Amino acid sequence: MRDGRNVMEQALRLTLGASYNRRSPPTVPDMRIAKKLVLGLAILVVLAFALIGVLSVTRGSPVRHVLAVGDDRLPGVRDSVFFRTLELFASVHIEPGNRVDVLANGETYTRLWQDIRSARQTLTVQMYFSKPGVVADTIALYLADRARAKVRVLLLLDAFGSQGLAGRWVENLEAAGVEVAWLRPLHWYSLHKATQRSHVRAVVVDGRVGYTGGFGIADYWLGDGRSEDQWRESNVRFEGPSVAQLQATFAAGWAEATGELITGDVFFPPAAFAEVGSVQAGVLHSVPTIGSTPAERFLALSISGARRTLYVSNSYFVPDDDFRDLLVRAAKRGVDVRILTAGDKTDIQTTLYAGRARYAELIKAGVRVYEYQPTMMHAKTFVVDGVWSTIGSLNFDNRSLVFNNESNLVALDERVGANLDSLFLEDLRYSKEITLADLARRSWYERLLGWGANSLQRVL
Repeated sequence: MRDGRNVMEQALRLTLGASYNRRSPPTVPDMRIAKKLVLGLAILVVLAFALIGVLSVTRGSPVRHVLAVGDDRLPGVRDSVFFRTLELFASVHIEPGNRVDVLANGETYTRLWQDIRSARQTLTVQMYFSKPGVVADTIALYLADRARAKVRVLLLLDAFGSQGLAGRWVENLEAAGVEVAWLRPLHWYSLHKATQRSHVRAVVVDGRVGYTGGFGIADYWLGDGRSEDQWRESNVRFEGPSVAQLQATFAAGWAEATGELITGDVFFPPAAFAEVGSVQAGVLHSVPTIGSTPAERFLALSISGARRTLYVSNSYFVPDDDFRDLLVRAAKRGVDVRILTAGDKTDIQTTLYAGRARYAELIKAGVRVYEYQPTMMHAKTFVVDGVWSTIGSLNFDNRSLVFNNESNLVALDERVGANLDSLFLEDLRYSKEITLADLARRSWYERLLGWGANSLQRVL
């Protein structure tokens, strides 16, 4: 009580100055003034913290231009200096000797179940989005079987995106010996970190086979990508030295959730570093920072490196002013820039309206924009000049570039590039190209929705 009284007296002394004397208690008017001043100060503090919070969750990516100081020629993706620059700027270590298979839609699970069943030492699985269903039951069956066979099975689930599996599903896995951890659980005292999610998808089998992409544990990833409720998705299976990079991505998340940093030959077997193919590849693991992120630098350099073609498939296409400018610059220097994104069957309408609000600027500059028609288009890929490509979880929006942890395989390889080019052009057969005439026919209501959604683009 004495400490509390002293604090109050010090506050009053600072507030009232000479008018306050301990032996001469302040008058009633003085007390009223003091209370108002204290209340005003408290309100200012609350407003300051509120402003800090708003600025924190609405910050954007700082890169505006890509410059080649000393000459006017930016390195193209086929230049020898390009991927070395990417290694330095985006912490992507490109290594030779990988085998890479692009997987579309439900075929991902066919290969994944085979690989999981083959595990002999370790299985590490990290997922952002999960919900009950056939896929959830199937992966639970295989993970539990491997755990009972004395394989060390680690399952890391995002506490926001995978909360639908909490309860009996997780309890059954733990009873079988699977180690389950929740990443970034939501509490009242951690709300300031609620916007920073781990969007990573990572599966590593015995340290030798890796999977990443946009898939999750949900049944709408099972289909052919051409029918409603069967999402269009692109994923990748790979072997070789790059798998250890994906394992390190998982290890970072596991350490955050559990305090346990996994290492050693069991999770990183020496044999897994051997060259098994001819693809130069690496893993982009982007994490949020106060300033420029690896994902932002990676995307900016890749767009600037385009010389012939730039084909982007992305489910949530909401580029900010600076990234639209980079796309416009690419089109104006003669690059065939095409964007494929979700249409009316998207799962997030706000993002669709925000993206549509800026189509006109891109189309006028020569960028061609398409919306996928049969179902939700959830793929996240792009390929530059048929040789530089990426597949993973990274969306073309502020949330992915600034706030989320993301995982993408990147490859410098003509075969992988040709595969993605072919897949992209095949998807265009099921898509509608958006024209200026289409945009002019939008109702006032659609325009209003677009304006409102676009004003929120940094939090989408």
